[in-house]
Amino acid sequence: MALQSPPLRLFDAGGVAPFHFRRPSLQLRRRAAAFAFTVESAARARFVARRSESSTVQQLQRPLADYMSLPASQYSVLDAQRIERVDDNTFRCYVYSIKFFSFEVCPVLIVRVEEEPYGCCIRLLSCKLEGSPVVQAQNDKFSASMVNKVSYDTALHHSQLQQLTSDTVIEVTIEIPFLFRWIPRNAIESTGTEVLERLLRIMLPRFLDQLVKDYRAWASGDNARSALGTGEI
Repeated sequence: MALQSPPLRLFDAGGVAPFHFRRPSLQLRRRAAAFAFTVESAARARFVARRSESSTVQQLQRPLADYMSLPASQYSVLDAQRIERVDDNTFRCYVYSIKFFSFEVCPVLIVRVEEEPYGCCIRLLSCKLEGSPVVQAQNDKFSASMVNKVSYDTALHHSQLQQLTSDTVIEVTIEIPFLFRWIPRNAIESTGTEVLERLLRIMLPRFLDQLVKDYRAWASGDNARSALGTGEI
């Protein structure tokens, strides 16, 4: 036999004319919950950007393979004005301001450099947004991930011309601020993805250029190299 919620007896101001009011059924409550979940999902946007960049390197006295096998603490591609070393493998990166609609956003990243057989992998551990109060209010309303795999072509191991490659994927999911919910979600996602792609187009070539310069300094015997960054993007 089907179970039903007990009726509630309500009366008018005179205490007469009772009528019955039944609680919503379980099925109706489930539909309401599903609708609320759909609305919440619709208020989130996802940005994904991918880019691969390569650079040709002239192999010098000390092989590129040996340079790429160095621990992260021995690379000197750090931008002295924008990157702080947290420990041997972890760094705090201050990214220059990014324009997103009418807001200036300044991300601060914590990344870890992990050694791999033919290079290294740079992973994003956390990201904090700096800027206006509206921007900072989003810090608990978004998530971000980034993986940048840097490697050399092992097929060219004995060649005088080597190739360095950086493959990067960035993904950001945000809760759309109330002020922006009148904008179609696909427009927000398109704009956010374009911002990330523009960032990769600028940063990856500079990163590889700094890596090549540091390899040349290391290959010439300079083991006390200074940071190569200029603080500009």
